Amino acid sequence: MEASQRNRVIALAALFQAASLVKDVAWHGRCDPDEFRTMVGSLFSFEASDIEGIYGNVHRLRRGLQALASQLENRGSGNDMELTRYVIGLLFLERKLMKQPHMIQAVREGIQGAERQRDYFDDPTHESVIAALAQTYQDTISQLGPRIIVQGEQAHLSNSDNAARIRTLLLSGIRAAVLWRQAGGSRWRLLFSRAGLLREARALLAH
Repeated sequence: MEASQRNRVIALAALFQAASLVKDVAWHGRCDPDEFRTMVGSLFSFEASDIEGIYGNVHRLRRGLQALASQLENRGSGNDMELTRYVIGLLFLERKLMKQPHMIQAVREGIQGAERQRDYFDDPTHESVIAALAQTYQDTISQLGPRIIVQGEQAHLSNSDNAARIRTLLLSGIRAAVLWRQAGGSRWRLLFSRAGLLREARALLAH
């Protein structure tokens, strides 16, 4: 993948979209079905010619671009700290994952199993597919630690379908974090390239 600012911003937008949808499910018990489908679909997209193809197109990441731009524009108390915590947690877990080849293989095999379910039901968001992806996250990423503690309404968090959707979204966030790293993203870029990232996010939103 080309290490361009555009690709880095698209990857970050996907990461922020995953985190935003986690918040929606945790607090409201639901999220936008099209945005959810986009994130789930990215887990099965390994033949795309570029990063945009992984998500269909940039327009499908508008929610994430808006969240990213808002976080980059605001500092300190103006930031959504819950969203920031999820994003930082996912970036940290991705770094740990990349150091464990056996765990990467386990994630890959879990996604392949879910892909067979997707093909059988002809629906990437079928409950059996989501359950398989959620189990993959629980058996792999959750074991790396520290676990991402999701805040929300207990009634929604205790619902098994919601829990599965949240774990699936977190897995899609790991996928986005991998893409961020492959595009040349790093902790230092987040700290010192905020202005450039914001300009690119605004340009993508404008188009």
